[in-house]
Amino acid sequence: MDGNRTNLGWSPCETINGGSQTPWLIICDHATNAVPPWINNGDLGLVTEDMHRHIAYDVGAAGMTRELARLLNAPAVLANFSRLVIDPNRGEDDPTLVMELYDGSIIPANRNLSRQDLDRRLNECYRAYHSAVAQAASKMDDPVIVSVHSFTPAFIGRPPRPWHVGLLHASDRRLTDPLFEELKAEGDLTVALNEPYTGFLRGDTIDRHAIETGRNNTLIEIRNDLIQDDQSQKAWAERFARMLPKALERIERKALADG
Repeated sequence: MDGNRTNLGWSPCETINGGSQTPWLIICDHATNAVPPWINNGDLGLVTEDMHRHIAYDVGAAGMTRELARLLNAPAVLANFSRLVIDPNRGEDDPTLVMELYDGSIIPANRNLSRQDLDRRLNECYRAYHSAVAQAASKMDDPVIVSVHSFTPAFIGRPPRPWHVGLLHASDRRLTDPLFEELKAEGDLTVALNEPYTGFLRGDTIDRHAIETGRNNTLIEIRNDLIQDDQSQKAWAERFARMLPKALERIERKALADG
């Protein structure tokens, strides 16, 4: 179920069709470590161990996204290129759009990148993915966007991260706050808001497809040691498939109460 793949038959994204009545659109920015074959024959110059680390993709996020989409009968869009190729969860003018150094590893194929090479990555990866997300959302009446990510338990030389789950939000907390309450009610989780990262990142995927369009949204970050295999990914997907509708119901009840 995970996002560890070869680049054979590469395309910029994977799309999953959902039911016509679902409010949910599930997205996964960092689903895979795949490198398009037109980039140095699919090789960024990193050792295999690095391409299987969190620096290349969000371990476990793809499998959880597919299972969550299945359980919610929801459409999903998953990027099919490593974030080291180009990071779709950044604005086009973000200096970290293409990383040359990440958590102690130099990315050889990203050093001295030409404008022509950057434009190709933008057009054939980044913009193609965002176009697919926008197209999926445009087919829905009022989509609720859920972005699935995972985080490493610790960066090299830094203290361990204590959270099981983080929920990231920017200015719109309508879905995040009730989902946070549902997570806390589970009783066995260490959860936090805007950890291990901030949800305020101009031009990122949620900003682009949810904040700017006024759509309900949340970004889920799960510690990746908790979703290493199919069984654990399914278990977490089942948790969120149960909690997300409850959180949405809270929003709807509040809207009715507010008149």
